[in-house]
Amino acid sequence: MTSGNNGASTPEDEDPFGYLYADGQANGAQPPSGGGYGYPNSVNRVRAVGQRQYGQPGQQTAAYGQIPQQQGAYGQPNAHYAAPETLPGGGAPTAPQQPAYNGGAGGRGRGPNTKGLLIGAIAVVAAVVIGIGVAMMNGDSQNDKASDGASSTPSAQQSSEPSPSNSNSAAAQDDLPTIDAKALRLDGGTTTASDVKGAQADGGVYVTGFNAVGASLTWTVNGIPKSGKYSVYVGYSVPGKDATATLTVNGTASKKPVDLKNWANASGGDYEKGWTKTYNYVQLNKGTNTIKLSCEQGNQCDALLDQMWLVKGWVGSGG
Repeated sequence: MTSGNNGASTPEDEDPFGYLYADGQANGAQPPSGGGYGYPNSVNRVRAVGQRQYGQPGQQTAAYGQIPQQQGAYGQPNAHYAAPETLPGGGAPTAPQQPAYNGGAGGRGRGPNTKGLLIGAIAVVAAVVIGIGVAMMNGDSQNDKASDGASSTPSAQQSSEPSPSNSNSAAAQDDLPTIDAKALRLDGGTTTASDVKGAQADGGVYVTGFNAVGASLTWTVNGIPKSGKYSVYVGYSVPGKDATATLTVNGTASKKPVDLKNWANASGGDYEKGWTKTYNYVQLNKGTNTIKLSCEQGNQCDALLDQMWLVKGWVGSGG
């Protein structure tokens, strides 16, 4: 086969370099000047670099080694841009990852402000500690005020004299005994009665006939827990005037008389409104003791007798 035009009917049979040979030139082959292989009527398959179009119609591809010209302003989407996944070959190309800031001096970005965070954390902790301290100081102050308001001394002063009372209901302390006067041993003309109202003894029964020398009531007390000082109480009523009696403990008469005063301030002759109580401070032995209340020479004994009871120690009018 010789170079030149062999009469081929298809572009594949044409010699693209026919213009280089004498016989090709004789047959009219010309160097390419914008299309074709140099033969007349040859198929225009050769295009200048950058003229072939891909993708969307009218899109122009830049020449080899040149950067494609942007179609829009910076930041604006390219109207002829086709998504990578629509092109042959599939998925989008992998973009290079920008290295993260490593805190070095050459980095462009700024990392977290760790110094500022540390200062903030210290400030929060300090505020909490201060708040707790203030709360504790306030609590202590309130406790101190409460303590200052409490009194370490009793508000009521004990008196050596019994206070007026029209009730004989004081109970014995520490399970010490209480006894009705009617249950005592009665001597010297004393007897029981109940016609005057107000007596605290069972059934309102009291002892009368005490207003004569030699009249007495004797109480044999059992179960005293230990030796010591006790207060002996007597419930009584006087008719608007004071009276006295003698107290004898275990055979020894007390130097101090039993004061049967008109503490209830009853009017003359009114026994019903004269019920009250009195006491004497005595020494008792552990176990059994004998307590005697009597009308002796020099006593004024016009009184009705109701009950007797014991209180440990000296309690004054509080019994």
